[in-house]
Amino acid sequence: MRALETRLGVRLLTRTTRRVSPTQAGERLLQTVAQRFAEVDAELEAVTALGENPRGTLRLAATENAAATVLWPKLEKFLPLYPEIKIEIVVDVGLTDIVGGRFDAGIRPGETVAQGMIATRIGPDMRMAVVGTPVYFEKYGQPRAPSDLTFHNCINLRLPTHGGLYAWEFEKDGRAVNVHVDGQLVVGSASLILMGARSGQGLAYLPEEQVRSDIEHGSLIRVLEDWCPPFSGYHLYYPSRRQPTQAFSLLVDALRYRD
Repeated sequence: MRALETRLGVRLLTRTTRRVSPTQAGERLLQTVAQRFAEVDAELEAVTALGENPRGTLRLAATENAAATVLWPKLEKFLPLYPEIKIEIVVDVGLTDIVGGRFDAGIRPGETVAQGMIATRIGPDMRMAVVGTPVYFEKYGQPRAPSDLTFHNCINLRLPTHGGLYAWEFEKDGRAVNVHVDGQLVVGSASLILMGARSGQGLAYLPEEQVRSDIEHGSLIRVLEDWCPPFSGYHLYYPSRRQPTQAFSLLVDALRYRD
């Protein structure tokens, strides 16, 4: 580092007996070369992956529901086949910036994948469900239309990416309606929403698959079903400019939805 400072004629680090910290020039140089180092690291990983045994660490961003219903069932079979491939799953209910967060890929419903991304379908069509306990509906009645939800105690989901509350989305006969609901409880995870609904704290808006068993057993009652049509299921997405490693290509193929 001292040789580089001598060559440039500028101090890059401030040194004391207890610590070393970058100067303004050092910070600027670090910001400039950090991306280059990341690119070199990615290329080295790609070259390494060309070896006989696929290897490498893959970082994925997914919601709780996606991780539990479509990702984990396939990873259970995938991981034992490739012991040198490591998977890091970051659970996030927001619309994660996978490029800025240095993720290899993200998982979200197909219709929400941004342009410029390559998307691979990894799950069947989905439906949302509005549910509450029998006791709740006996006390407050059932909503007959999405607008009725404004008179109910609804459990809100806060999106960490934008900080706002998630609007409940409905559609019927080509008419789309978004409802900004209100209630006593605001949480940051789908599992907490389900816990709140099961305990009778209010109405929940969750993926159908997540509440299916509760509906079948009668612990939760579904309403507004005709306002919740199917939509494109979960997709694995990643930047089109990404150079996939062997490990990544194997994972994409393993997760690919086959009807």
